[in-house]
Amino acid sequence: MFRKLISDSNRGGDRFDEAEDLLDEELRPESPLRHRLSQELEELRDLAEKA
Repeated sequence: MFRKLISDSNRGGDRFDEAEDLLDEELRPESPLRHRLSQELEELRDLAEKA
């Protein structure tokens, strides 16, 4: 679901918020996967802001 949200070509701020909410709901705070996906999400947000 996370990948589907961020791979959408029409992603915007709402999509990023939905993906972040999904991480918060589905993964424990100490999860390495959550940490990695959070970093990826942050990078994608930065790229979207620059575009």
